[in-house]
Amino acid sequence: MPDDWKKCSKPVTLSSLPETADELLKAGAAFTVWTLQGEMGSGKTTLVKSIVKQLGLTDLVTSPTFSIVNEYGRAENQVYHFDFYRLKRDTEALDLGFEEYLASGHLCLIEWAEKVITFLPSQRFEVRIDTVNENTREIYFRVQP
Repeated sequence: MPDDWKKCSKPVTLSSLPETADELLKAGAAFTVWTLQGEMGSGKTTLVKSIVKQLGLTDLVTSPTFSIVNEYGRAENQVYHFDFYRLKRDTEALDLGFEEYLASGHLCLIEWAEKVITFLPSQRFEVRIDTVNENTREIYFRVQP
């Protein structure tokens, strides 16, 4: 792992996920744009579920693989969750109003962000999930740039 990545305080299991979500929320508090990196099945959406819950929202969190974006919360307390896995062209994100979401000031959690990298702000919070085994993950984070 490159030196600029910081490792979350301990390996992550489902039972320790709320604590990890709190750690990430503190580390990324200054940013509204977060990218979530990891292999298919590494737990990106599961992490989003925990982050949304730790923010006090009770919405059902599901993968936006087919809808591309899911919205959780209301008014000032909204979270936008993107999954760009199925995008064929980066400009498809613009058709969804991606730039308006990014400019909204609300938390934007973006899976498969490498597919829309040209539209992301230069300053963002990046989270990487590495699979250790079936039940354990290591989570790293950094501020970009």
